[in-house]
Amino acid sequence: MIREIEGKVVKGLGGLYDIRVVEDGRIRTLSCRAKGTLHRADEKVLIGDDVRLRLDESTEGSIVISERLPRKNALIRPPMANLDILFIVLSPRDPMPVTETVDKLIAIAEHNEIEPVLLLTKSDLDVAACERLAAIYRTVGIPVFLTSSARGEGMESLHEYLREHLTGGVTAAFAGASGVGKSTLLNALFPTLSLATSEISRKIARGRHTTRHVELFALSPEDVDTGYLADTPGFSLIDFERFDFFSLEDLLPAFRDLVPYVGQCRYSDCAHVGESAAECAIARAAQEGGIAPSRLESYRSIYRILKGKDLYK
Repeated sequence: MIREIEGKVVKGLGGLYDIRVVEDGRIRTLSCRAKGTLHRADEKVLIGDDVRLRLDESTEGSIVISERLPRKNALIRPPMANLDILFIVLSPRDPMPVTETVDKLIAIAEHNEIEPVLLLTKSDLDVAACERLAAIYRTVGIPVFLTSSARGEGMESLHEYLREHLTGGVTAAFAGASGVGKSTLLNALFPTLSLATSEISRKIARGRHTTRHVELFALSPEDVDTGYLADTPGFSLIDFERFDFFSLEDLLPAFRDLVPYVGQCRYSDCAHVGESAAECAIARAAQEGGIAPSRLESYRSIYRILKGKDLYK
């Protein structure tokens, strides 16, 4: 007897995939391979994909991924699909935050319809710096949480956000530089996954992710309606010169705070890169406080990289 069921890819290594399946209220994990056509680059199965499995019950152990279901998004770095929320973790110092890196992560998230959320750790070290950063991104319209593990501050509101949003199959990932306190934060947020998240954090802290694989952890393994935490090492490799995260024409829409000023510049072909405030509405907004100057500088930096790539195509 041949039948089909659907599930979510939570792990993959060496062509073998682990699929979390819910059938008749029963949760199980099945290991199998994908059919031949799903090995092509344009059809390849990614962690986070929802898939259809074909089970031949007349042949023991005969299970194959027969179809990849429609995706919300697909990332190249890290290679995964259907990410819903990206928590960007940074601290006011030790290490110092790099707003351009934050803005690159936000742009990648925005382009892929992923909700960016900013988590400021170690807020007790420099409250003023945290407030300055928070003000920038709250103006953008991004949720911001200030936390201090040392003082236990800010965790309850973050827990509330997680309880509200990380259900129903929603998948979240954490990104941030080594030393910002991800390990402490992850273990505080997900105590039932302490072993898994501490391993995630150790791997993140190594700083080398070229051979690491992506994996999803069910936040409530016995809950059919659980959310997922993604172990995503590739978020440290946000090199726009090496990887094609998106094209030049997709850049401006990825900066939601710049979009309202489009069409208000003196010249219709304004690139918002070198023009003066008298000519460019976006430059004028940065000068007058409508948008943060650091956001415009990040836009211009990415623009130059993407423009340079276009010139050499």
